[in-house]
Amino acid sequence: MPSGTLFIVAAPSGAGKTTLVGRLLAEDANVQLSISFTTRAPRPGEENGREYHFIDVQRFLAMRESGEFAEWAEVHDNFYGTSRLWLEQRMKEGCDMMLEIDWQGAQQMRRQFPEAIGIFILPPSITELENRLRRRGADSEDVIARRVASALGEMRHVAEFDFVIINNDLDVALGELKAAVRASRLRFSRQRARHPDVFRFLDQD
Repeated sequence: MPSGTLFIVAAPSGAGKTTLVGRLLAEDANVQLSISFTTRAPRPGEENGREYHFIDVQRFLAMRESGEFAEWAEVHDNFYGTSRLWLEQRMKEGCDMMLEIDWQGAQQMRRQFPEAIGIFILPPSITELENRLRRRGADSEDVIARRVASALGEMRHVAEFDFVIINNDLDVALGELKAAVRASRLRFSRQRARHPDVFRFLDQD
């Protein structure tokens, strides 16, 4: 069994998922962000292998047909996918991997990685979520209304996740995210995979 753990983090837009994951990665060197593959062109400032693995459509479709992706989706005429082989290799090397994804992708991932730990980030209320989206100043009222409606649909899948963090205070939520990661590392299956010598007595007659 791989000694690394896969963490799947989902949240509606505006709940603070990206900020929380970024701060966790900055403070916990044992967790690495899973880098997805995409066929879209890099945006200014993006680097291949940092934000995404940028590949052409032909290669993406070949990888999909060979079953390499644990999950994939087509969004706005571009393909996005998570490499099952790449994740498995990183976890075999002992790395804990964190994947930011929506609830549909999380369902696909759990079929491929049933040991994965699901973490859902909730806003303290729909009103606060709407206020956060408005404070961004990037969307019209119509777009905000659609995002809020979409968020409600996403949040109805919260029970499918192992841990739920209510992001009312960023520092408190970060502490809870760290606690979820630490607790997951102490599961029997993870400890036995990481420290086989300690558990050798279980194999003795």
